Amino acid sequence: MTKFDYSDEPWWKFAYEAAMEALEDADMKISEIDAIILSAMSIAQASSQERQTHKTSFLSGLFKTHVPIIETPSVCSGGGVAFWTALRLGFKNVLAVGGERVVENVSAITVDYILSAAERTIEQTEGMLFPVQNALVWQQYMQKYGGTMDDLALIAFKNHQNANLNPRAYYYNRPISLDKIKKSPIVASPLRLFDCSFSVNGGAAAIISKEESDIKVIGSGFATDYLLTFSREDPSHFKATKIAAEQAFHQAKLKPEDIDVAEVHDAFTSVELFSYEDLGFAPLGKGATLIREGKTYLDGELPINPSGGLKAKGHPISVTGLAQIYEIVNQLRGRCGKRQVKNPKIGLAHNIGGTGGSVIVHIFKKNS
Repeated sequence: MTKFDYSDEPWWKFAYEAAMEALEDADMKISEIDAIILSAMSIAQASSQERQTHKTSFLSGLFKTHVPIIETPSVCSGGGVAFWTALRLGFKNVLAVGGERVVENVSAITVDYILSAAERTIEQTEGMLFPVQNALVWQQYMQKYGGTMDDLALIAFKNHQNANLNPRAYYYNRPISLDKIKKSPIVASPLRLFDCSFSVNGGAAAIISKEESDIKVIGSGFATDYLLTFSREDPSHFKATKIAAEQAFHQAKLKPEDIDVAEVHDAFTSVELFSYEDLGFAPLGKGATLIREGKTYLDGELPINPSGGLKAKGHPISVTGLAQIYEIVNQLRGRCGKRQVKNPKIGLAHNIGGTGGSVIVHIFKKNS
């Protein structure tokens, strides 16, 4: 994984840097890779001269390889979908890689491109941008179950504390107080600025191999839901998360209480809170108890988002899912320094595309 920031580099440089680290970590050469899965939107290039639609062929030249290269354009869940796809190809060694230069143009162009991942004809004409969609989902949750904005502030505070310890995170060595979070401006009522993740540039990669390894993928679930947010059965939760989690836990032959550490897709702090319930970590309507009682902090019973999450590590759209996997694997290997979780054996990565439209859940186990 590269550092997540606003570096002015093309998308492929981020992908290349992350891929080289993955190859070095696996003690492999690119010639040993049998296929590549790419997640890269390269969304809003400053000029048409920089735009590259045929990214797979571009990578062929970059890596000097002629293996199959597949792109998985699944917006915010692209990294998770790339990994899910790589698991099912049947090759000996597969590289899943993502690179993104999201922050490279005027806000209007970048925002417009991001909004193409939501429904444009019915919802957006009524002002349903992503923060608004998520604010309405959170309003439904609060009415039904009584969650509070103080709960969300605690989630933001926790994730910023973790990112402060993560050299690859945007908010590394940049502590944010709980008071500043609570007093930040309203973005889409009642969500505040510090309830929202932010776009960054960066890359991440992972290699899946049939060779023996100290880490195994023991569960892999993927589900999709309707694009129209409020045509869904329950507007206060994401059904796709529940389905993907059930698939992953069934394959792993585990229960949610067996998880030692998790990366949960916190595009908004509210999503992290009700995802506690969708993933089975808390009963319906009781997700807030986990953050109120400190259970999801680094030293809690179930540390969640030790990387800082999308909230404070940064969210480079299609790279995020692979960055979550990078964190979980390094946590299981004991490589995370000051933010290291105590002796984890089982880790989970939860990646969402859009407002719950695509969800991927992977479970990893450290071999004893």
